[in-house]
Amino acid sequence: MIRLSIQARQALARLTVPVLIVGSVGLLLLGRAAPAVPERARVALSDGLAPLYSAVEQPFWALRDAAVFLRDAWGMRAENARLRAENERLRHWYDVAMALDAENAELKANLHWVPDPSLSFVTARVVADAGGVYARSVLLAIGPHHRVQRGQIALDASGLVGRVTEVGARSARVLLITDMNSRIPVRLEQSRARAILAGQNGPYPRLLYLPDGVHPAEGERVVTSADASAFPAGLPVGTVHYSAAGVPEIDPAANLERLELVRIFDYGFGGITPPEAPGHMPVAALPEGTAALASSERPF
Repeated sequence: MIRLSIQARQALARLTVPVLIVGSVGLLLLGRAAPAVPERARVALSDGLAPLYSAVEQPFWALRDAAVFLRDAWGMRAENARLRAENERLRHWYDVAMALDAENAELKANLHWVPDPSLSFVTARVVADAGGVYARSVLLAIGPHHRVQRGQIALDASGLVGRVTEVGARSARVLLITDMNSRIPVRLEQSRARAILAGQNGPYPRLLYLPDGVHPAEGERVVTSADASAFPAGLPVGTVHYSAAGVPEIDPAANLERLELVRIFDYGFGGITPPEAPGHMPVAALPEGTAALASSERPF
């Protein structure tokens, strides 16, 4: 064991802060000079950590499943009564759905309706909630030889989750709709009004740029809009609720706080590049002679 004198230890202590400052400045200059280098480093680190995260979380999944089993066994009698009542309601709505399905099939036949092509998707497990350069993002573990690309759209069983921002050999990062860098064109189902859904780094994103005179109703459903060719129309986003300050916010349909499985869909919008890092995204230059009012942000 090497013993240092008091003077040597004091000299090393005084050098710690300057060395850290020089290293930080060097990293900032490297990020400015070669923006792709930090991203490649993040992706490589994510690829290396994704299997480790997946292995570490297995015991926690087993404990959670055991706790859920014990909880369900304790309340089995009340659960059975609730399920019987729910089954009666479902029988009623099943009859309604069958009648509507027959009517819908007849209308499609009369209109010579052509169905949309089936979509391809990849299912991945959320293995980490580390934000990286973003405050609200999740890391997915995906197998090799996948077809996931940047810009593809992530959904869970209930609604929109976000968009893929980084892709590695075995991992992918999804920017959630609640992140402050997320901008999504949406539409209100009842009033048909269009707006921009903006993340706030909190649980509830907000509605911006609503048309004058439009006041969303509490509980009104919000879906994606096809404006700007950023998202397909009709994906469920959430429902409107008003904050204590009277600001219209969105309660996401997806359970973003407890994501487990996410499906990555290829809607053909992969060519739209997500933001590289937190901050505003510059708008492309407008053609000369075009009069337009452009914001410093675009929908994401």
